[in-house]
Amino acid sequence: MTRSSSTQLHPLSEPGDTLKILYGVVGDGMGHAIRSSVVLPKLIEWGHEIQIVASGRAHEFLEPRFADVTQIWGMAITMADNKVDVVGTAVDMLKGAASGWPENVRQYMAMTEEFAPDIVITDFETWSALFGNLHNLPVLSVDNIQAVRRLWHPPEILRGRKSEWRLAKSVIKAKIPSAYHYLVTSFFDAEPRKHRTTVVPPILRQQVLDAPISVEDHVLVYQTSMTFADLPEVLKQFGDIPFRIYGLRRDLTEEQTEGNLTFCPFSEDGFVADLASCRGVIASAGFTLIGEALHLHKPMLATPVRGQFEQVMNARYLDYLGFGLHDEELDEFTVRAFLNQLETFRNNLESYPRRGNDILFDELLGLFDRIAADI
Repeated sequence: MTRSSSTQLHPLSEPGDTLKILYGVVGDGMGHAIRSSVVLPKLIEWGHEIQIVASGRAHEFLEPRFADVTQIWGMAITMADNKVDVVGTAVDMLKGAASGWPENVRQYMAMTEEFAPDIVITDFETWSALFGNLHNLPVLSVDNIQAVRRLWHPPEILRGRKSEWRLAKSVIKAKIPSAYHYLVTSFFDAEPRKHRTTVVPPILRQQVLDAPISVEDHVLVYQTSMTFADLPEVLKQFGDIPFRIYGLRRDLTEEQTEGNLTFCPFSEDGFVADLASCRGVIASAGFTLIGEALHLHKPMLATPVRGQFEQVMNARYLDYLGFGLHDEELDEFTVRAFLNQLETFRNNLESYPRRGNDILFDELLGLFDRIAADI
């Protein structure tokens, strides 16, 4: 393999050598950072040298947990009324680019001259993927977003949404133009529609893998969108069911109870414990929480963010597989329909396999060996 670059990057010598890995994590949403916090320790355990680049919330999450985390600028999606604010996103992108791009260029030069990676792993992060493409380095894509364009989907998933699907595929292609191989995390069985694609189970935090599973009385609610600010009033209509709510009151330092509602401060351990013991989950259609909930065999009522086809796809698959419901509204009718079918969903979830992260790790090892042999 040749590398077309003005600066000679560090080559591998023999298969199995230590790799210098540039690892990019997109900062829009927390799922990418949480997933990367599982993969990165394994790479370090294998003896590889890691340089992390991350933007936004991903940098805030990863910087205290790992050495060598560099902040870069990345585009974030602006939300309004539980849908993508296209104009707001464009305005924020232009504002951020004015100061962000010069810093990204500086980091680009430093990465070339000081770290000189062998390969790039990107969790939907564009800067690192482009760095790899421009230096003719192998780029490994590890994320769930690629399921939109690289997997086959049944008509029920795409019905009425094909224009959004096509647009989403174009955006995804623009963000990650090319990769040596794509490891696509997915909670549904789907065949690849493109070469160089391998489907792996959702990447799960160790806390989730270790959590004792039970079915108690409470329903876990996770909502951060103020579109659903009236959700507590809806949930109060179900006075005999306790709801443990995360996200709606972000400044909490201790629990607040109002009737059958308990508003909880952010706590990773507390959240996982509530998730593992709940009777069901009400949340958006973000991939990470869906993967964790299904591993724990918890039915879900998912409300996808309007304008994000990937969330619409996730939510529709929940319905399609019989693991829960989806709706763009969170009203009393929808919540009641979900609660009335919990037992059916739970029975359906018995067929969902509980798998850890070993499949992903085995695929990574195989790709590392193949890349080393090719260089």
